[in-house]
Amino acid sequence: MITLFKLLAVWPLWLLHGMGVALGWLAFLASPTYRERFVSHAALAGLNRHQWMKAVGESGKLVFELPRLWLGRPVPVMWNGAEHVEAALALGRGLVFLTPHLGCFEIAARAYAQRFGQTGKPMTVLYRPPRQRWLKALVDTARLRPGLQAAATNLSGVKQLIKALKQGQAVGLLPDQVPPLGMGVMAPFFGREAYTMTLSVRLIQQTGATVLLAWGERLPMGRGYRVHVRPLAQALPADLPEAVTVVNHAMETLVLQCPQQYLWGYARYKQPRTD
Repeated sequence: MITLFKLLAVWPLWLLHGMGVALGWLAFLASPTYRERFVSHAALAGLNRHQWMKAVGESGKLVFELPRLWLGRPVPVMWNGAEHVEAALALGRGLVFLTPHLGCFEIAARAYAQRFGQTGKPMTVLYRPPRQRWLKALVDTARLRPGLQAAATNLSGVKQLIKALKQGQAVGLLPDQVPPLGMGVMAPFFGREAYTMTLSVRLIQQTGATVLLAWGERLPMGRGYRVHVRPLAQALPADLPEAVTVVNHAMETLVLQCPQQYLWGYARYKQPRTD
């Protein structure tokens, strides 16, 4: 598999995305469970058939673009809102990026690392290490880049995030990712109760870090990506469940900016894992 990743890493992005569209539709047509979840989640957000059909192919692009992003030469990236990052870093309070499963969430962290992270303010991203040994080695190698660090989803990783924020650095989280049991609360997401992580809110409240919303838009025909950044529209309430609800609403707002690139097939409403 590593050899295959290295081979795909040299292919042009437009070709990888084209193959990704085919993969997305293959998964959608071959799995009734995935298809039902995909359509029902999109319906919760009020999408019509025309809107969610575009997202089927985009979900496959997410898979095929990874070899290029992890192992290939850099891809073109544009920014919309870089001034918000510059202003936040100037405050020196630490910076928390909140990114939903929208577009290419891998590129947002890489773009930050390339533009801002190599000047003493690296980004630490939270991730769950893969169970497969070969994939863990690949992911560890791919994600440890200049200006970019990784923290595992355990107590040690949380301490690493807190330390980074207290040093005025940046961290990146996917707050619409289902956390392990005991690390979340139930909160509405597109009108349905979903087990939602509290870590993002706790980090912000504990460190006083600045909050920015970010996501990476895939541009047509493999032309690269555009990273969108904007501040959180309101301050987080002191009450934890209320603050988590605010974060979920912020994620909904981002998703509805470009619903055709959201990962509607993600099992957002599943029961939390125990490990």
